[in-house]
Amino acid sequence: MKYLLGTVAAIALLAVSTGFVGYRLSCDDALHAAVAKGDTMEWLRTDFHLTETQLAEVRKLHESYAGTCEEHCRLIQEATRARSALEAAHGDRVALDAANAKVQTLRAICEGSLTVHVRKVAALMSPEDGRRYLALVLPRIASFDHGAAPDLRLGHSN
Repeated sequence: MKYLLGTVAAIALLAVSTGFVGYRLSCDDALHAAVAKGDTMEWLRTDFHLTETQLAEVRKLHESYAGTCEEHCRLIQEATRARSALEAAHGDRVALDAANAKVQTLRAICEGSLTVHVRKVAALMSPEDGRRYLALVLPRIASFDHGAAPDLRLGHSN
């Protein structure tokens, strides 16, 4: 019993030390810096191993899609406000159902368009990185709140 606590403490210390060393050895400092700064393009370049040419193409895709994305969000926000006004005024059920349908249609258009955009970005990557990118980004589209253009920073829901 005398050595039990010492042995458990030594094993715990060894486990924590091994985990820390393994984590530090597998870290990419450039990736962590990009994520910390919220630099989406640098994150994409680093995490998905983009060449300068690939990064330039991704940047062009994002820039050309930005206006479309903002317009989709604006339309969804307007439709959501109109629906909320009907709900607050206890408007007629037909108008409320139509407002709900409009919001859902606009969301579907936005999410479909964004999915196409994300797939175009993934197509510029290596097949392995493209699959990993899609696995990370596509699930976020369905849970996106359309309050503003998407933010791809890791650890954030939008």
